[in-house]
Amino acid sequence: MADPQGFLKYTRELPGKREVAVRKQDWKELYEPLAEEKTIQQASRCMDCGVPFCHNGCPLGNIIPEFNDAVYQEDWKLAWNILSETNNFPEFTGRICPAPCEAACVLGINQPAVAIEHIEKSIAEEAFSRGYARPNPPSSRTGKKVAVVGSGPAGLAAAAQLNKAGHTVTVYERNTRIGGLLRYGIPDFKLEKRIIDRRVDLMKAEGITFEVNANVGGNVDAKQLVRDSDAVILAGGSTIPRDIPSPGRELKGIHFAMDFLDQNNKRVAGDDLTGTEEIHAKGLDVVVIGGGDTGADCVGTSNRHGAKSVTQIEIMPMPPTERDQNSWPNWPMILRTSTSHEEGCEREFAVLTEAFLGDEDGKLRAIKTVNIRWGKNPAGRNTFVKIEGSERELPCQLLLIAAGFLHPQHEGMLTNLGVGLDARKNVAASPEHGYQTSIPKVFAAGDMRRGQSLVVWAISEGRECARAVDAYLNGGESMLESKDGGNLALAI
Repeated sequence: MADPQGFLKYTRELPGKREVAVRKQDWKELYEPLAEEKTIQQASRCMDCGVPFCHNGCPLGNIIPEFNDAVYQEDWKLAWNILSETNNFPEFTGRICPAPCEAACVLGINQPAVAIEHIEKSIAEEAFSRGYARPNPPSSRTGKKVAVVGSGPAGLAAAAQLNKAGHTVTVYERNTRIGGLLRYGIPDFKLEKRIIDRRVDLMKAEGITFEVNANVGGNVDAKQLVRDSDAVILAGGSTIPRDIPSPGRELKGIHFAMDFLDQNNKRVAGDDLTGTEEIHAKGLDVVVIGGGDTGADCVGTSNRHGAKSVTQIEIMPMPPTERDQNSWPNWPMILRTSTSHEEGCEREFAVLTEAFLGDEDGKLRAIKTVNIRWGKNPAGRNTFVKIEGSERELPCQLLLIAAGFLHPQHEGMLTNLGVGLDARKNVAASPEHGYQTSIPKVFAAGDMRRGQSLVVWAISEGRECARAVDAYLNGGESMLESKDGGNLALAI
C-alpha cells in the first residue's frame, strides 16, 4: 500500500477554484493546478483495504488502490498503465464523473473519502505531458469491419476497444464535430473541448476512422450500413427530452436545456449559427426546471451569459445535507452544491410549475408555481398535495427544461432498421444476450440501450459491448478483457 499512516497525516484536499468573478467571464476550466506533492499526499491516504469497495462503486472496475500506490511511489507510467487498462478516457471521467467510487471509499465511513477523481485526472494529465499516452495501433488487422453510430462516450469506448482487437472501425457522427454528449452537452468550464480533440487525434493515429455530418438513417442509409459491415453498434444516446406540458408551453422563451447547452457550446467553438434561433440569457430572469447536473450546467452557462437572475426549481423535496452512514457504500442521496450554484443561483425544492404566463406578444414573462408537500398514498406510493396559499408568479423570460430524457430518437435510424424496443422505448439489447438487438449483427450500448445515465456508465457499456461484438466476430470468444477481469469466453 501507500503510506500506512497517510490517512492519519493528511485530510482530503482538492485543487482550488478560480475566483467566481473571474471564471464567470470566460469558458475555461474551473480549477487551479494542485502541486504534484499534494496529489501524492492525497494518494497516500488510500488504505489499500482488504475489500476495496471503491472497485464495486466504479462502473468501470478501476483498480484504484493499485494506481494510488503507484502515484505515491511517483511511478506515473505504472499508474497510467494500471488506469488505462480499465478506463479508456480517464481525462474525461477525472473531470466530469460524480465519482461513485469515492462514495464507496472505506475511509469515507468516518473521514472525507480519498480524492480518487482528482488523482485519476492527474494520472491522465501526467501521461499526456510525459508522452505515456501515445498511439498504440494493433499489430495486425482481422479484416472485419465494424460501424459505430454515435461518437459520445459509449461509441468512443466501443471504437477504441474494437480497434485494439484489430478490427477496422468507423465512427459515424451526425453533428459537425466528434464527441456527442461530451462535445455538445457539457459546458467548456467543466470539460474544455481541446481535451476531446486531443483524444480523438490519438484514436485517429491508432487507425480509427471518423465520419462527421453522417446522419445514419438520414444521409447515410442505415440498412446499407448494416449490409456493408460485419457488425454495427448503435450508441446514439438518449436524446428525447422530458417535456412539461403545462398551459402556456407554446410561449416564446421556453427551451429544452440541451438545445441551450448545445447552441452555447457551438458558439464557444466558433461554429456558424446562422439561421438558428438564438437562445441567450443576457439580462433575463432565467428559471431552470430540474435539479440535476444538466440543470446546474444551465445555471453556470446563464451566469456566464450575464443573466439578470437565475433560479433553479425542483419538484422533489430538498435532500438531506449530510450523508446517512447507513447508506455506505451506496451512492448517497444528499444535497449537492455544484460550482455553478456557487456562482449565483436561487434553489427551490418541492415546487410545482402550474402554468407559463406570457405577454401580449406571446413571449414568456413569468411562471406560475405552487409549493407542494410530499407523502404516501394508501397504496404506499409517493404522492404530493398542494400547499394552500403558496401560489405565486415567478418573473421569467427564459425557461430551461432540464427534466431528464425519455428515450432515444426513434425516427430515422431505429425506425428504418426496425430494431426492437423495450418497455421504456429504449433499444432492447441486454448484457445477458451480448448487447445484441433484434437484428443479429446489430448491437447497442450506452444511453440508447440503458436510458439516461452517467458518462462513466456509458464508457463501461461501450467497453462491454465491444467485447460482445468481438466475441460475435470471432465465433464466440473475445480476447478483450472483461470488466470483472480476465479474457473470458463470451457466447453469443
